[in-house]
Amino acid sequence: MLDTMEYLALTTERRGMRNATSKARKSRLSCSATNVNFEAVNCAALPMLPILLARWLPAGKRVGREYVALNPRRVDRHFGSFKIVISGRRIGMWADFSTGDEGGDAISLAAYLFELSQAEAARMIAHTLGVDLIPSP
Repeated sequence: MLDTMEYLALTTERRGMRNATSKARKSRLSCSATNVNFEAVNCAALPMLPILLARWLPAGKRVGREYVALNPRRVDRHFGSFKIVISGRRIGMWADFSTGDEGGDAISLAAYLFELSQAEAARMIAHTLGVDLIPSP
């Protein structure tokens, strides 16, 4: 049987990093999204991910290399189906195994949790962490 990290890796590779927020991103995408330094925001967010998750999903708990929580986007009564990898080489990958929603970084998770576009989620995280949004030339 595959552990969660192996399953996340396989499903992410199979789906080509399909993001659960693609519909929202397409409908709200603006030209200002190109001015967001997604890489800098993600690099700043990954080491802070356990702290961000404690704020975003306060009822969750750390189980090994994962943060396990109830999914606030649906009626979720049992821990175990919504997981975020918080350490190791797959840090930031997340999935709701009940719905099939998944993503590969902190920005996609914030976009999913708060129903934001990728750019809006990046701005929210950048503001929280004090990260410069504009890519350096």
